[in-house]
Amino acid sequence: MKKVIKTDKAPAAIGPYSQGYRAADFIFVSGQGPLNPQTGKIQGATIEEQTRQTLGNIKAILEANGASLTDVVKGTVVLTDLANFKPMNEVYKTFFTEPFPARICYGAQLALPGMLVEIDAIAYIGE
Repeated sequence: MKKVIKTDKAPAAIGPYSQGYRAADFIFVSGQGPLNPQTGKIQGATIEEQTRQTLGNIKAILEANGASLTDVVKGTVVLTDLANFKPMNEVYKTFFTEPFPARICYGAQLALPGMLVEIDAIAYIGE
């Protein structure tokens, strides 16, 4: 079973990709940034604000398919400045509980000016 996930509670895709995709018992959430779903603009100037918005967008995409953040088994975090790792991590751990998902974090330039963070997720919703 394959199914595209789309919700107006998260930002619309700004390129040739889907917000999320369910394939069998897995949900793949595309890289999300701190875009406000209503305005399409970056929400927040600090890494904390942007991380909160980004994870809220991921949560909305998961919920559109009946899943939640507790189903996330793997995430990828991209930061434009690795000095933001600690404050990003403080917000991140308020969205997830133990056992925490597997994760990688690295630094890179992001597509939109002013965007400090992008996060993707893989969730497992099987038995």
